[in-house]
Order: sequence, then C-alpha cells, then structure tokens
Amino acid sequence: MGIKIWHQSFTVLGQLPAYAAQLEQHFARVARPDTQVVLHGMHPQTYRTNYPGNDIRYAYLQYLHGQQFVLGGIAAEEQGYDAYAIMSIPEPALRETRSVIDIPAVGYGESSMLVGRMLGERMGVLLFIEEMAPLIQENAERIGLANHFGGVRYVGFTFNDVLKAYENPQSLLERFYAAARALVREGVDVIIPGEAPLCALLGRHGVHRVDEVPVVDAIGATIKMAETMVDLRRSSGLAPARRGYFVDKPPRDRVRELVALYGMNHLFPVPEAVGQKRGA
Repeated sequence: MGIKIWHQSFTVLGQLPAYAAQLEQHFARVARPDTQVVLHGMHPQTYRTNYPGNDIRYAYLQYLHGQQFVLGGIAAEEQGYDAYAIMSIPEPALRETRSVIDIPAVGYGESSMLVGRMLGERMGVLLFIEEMAPLIQENAERIGLANHFGGVRYVGFTFNDVLKAYENPQSLLERFYAAARALVREGVDVIIPGEAPLCALLGRHGVHRVDEVPVVDAIGATIKMAETMVDLRRSSGLAPARRGYFVDKPPRDRVRELVALYGMNHLFPVPEAVGQKRGA
C-alpha cells in the first residue's frame, strides 16, 4: 500500500522553479517507489513586499506564518494524505500541528537531529539565517538532544546566494566546506544543513561528507521519518498522545470557528490547490 506525503515549504514554490524541480528530484531519489510526495508552499501573497526575505528570523513573524503550517496539516488530513512533512528547520507550529491532526506530522529539524544522533556524538547546524540560532538550540533541547548539540554557525552565504548556485555552485560549495570544517574544529562530528534549499543543493552535487564527518540529508531524513511513522501507524496502531496540554486535540469544529473569527479561512489550502502545488 502506497504512502502519500504532504510536503510543506516556507517558500512560495511557484516563484522558485529551480528549487521546486530539485526538490522533486530529491524526493524521487530518497522516497520509496510507492511513496508520493506532493509539494506545497506558502500562500502566493505571503511575501508580497519581502521575498524571499527574512521573515523567518523574527519570532513574531514566524509565529504568524505558523498558522499556515497548522492549516496545511489540517488540509493534508482532510484530503486523505498519510503524513505531513514540515520541510523547514525552525519547524513553525510543529507541536501545535500535531495537536490538531492524527496523521503523522514530522519536521525537518527534528528528523535530521534524530538521525544525526545515530551517526555521531555531537551535531552542529550550518545556517544562512544566523538569527535563528537561538531557536534551533531551543528545538534541540525540546527534542531532548541538548547534550549532543554542538551549536550553530553561520555558513557564510544567504538564501539568494544558494538560489544563484543552482546554476554555478563551485564558489558556494567551497564556502560551505570552509564553514563545515570550522564547525568540526569546534568538536562537531555530524553536520546538518540548516535550510532545505541548501540541503537540496548539497544533495544535487553529492555532498554527503566533509572529510570524516557525515552531512545529514535532512530532506531525505524527513521523508524517511514520515514513511516510518506511517508504517508504524498501519502495523502497530501507533498514534499521538492525547493527554496533556500540548497534545490534547481540540474539536475540529471549534478550530474552524476560530480560524474564521481571525479571518484566516482564505489560508486553508483547498483540494484544487493540490493540482497547482507549485503555485501554492
């Protein structure tokens, strides 16, 4: 029986065709033959004045954007998807999303850190949005891996640099290696590419190690985690906890009432959007 995964990006994929195409190639390589990964991005008007922008560096703006991730999770469940994958290292509203849906919801940061812990003793993250460093550290603590987290380092280039490198990668890859080796000198023995566009670029060029240190395919780890959680749900009945403040599931009708009250109904992905996924 096949698996259908809703991929959720923090970008408007319709404006990033090279990145979207690389994601599809990456998914085809790492997912099982009977797994379908369907790309979804943010609402087309999300970044009208600031794209690709740096909203993700601000706690409040990320909080606001997190509503789209929750609504995407609800849409994924209601449209019959088997799993929901947040493909962004800060994992906006991952905990809240898990509290409102029963299908597995996995995150890029959590998946890559759990895999990284099985590869070495001390992992580190290379970011091109360095202001997110405290959040990534906090997420490592939430996951329970603070003692194995070696910190975050600015990789030395930006989102726009990564997009340009899809055509001419050599200079950027050299800077990546330099930043990774600096992190290794600080005691890290597993490298996690902080943002998915960087991870996709590294995968495109076969960058899996820096000397003797593994570079986690965080995109692949997220998809494989989603497949595993679906398998466990089907074979063992594994389902989310539903006892306690952070995991108790609110009534869906009440969720929809409040979504309407706060004027967010237009952010609900609709079934027709699936067929137009790159523009969503």
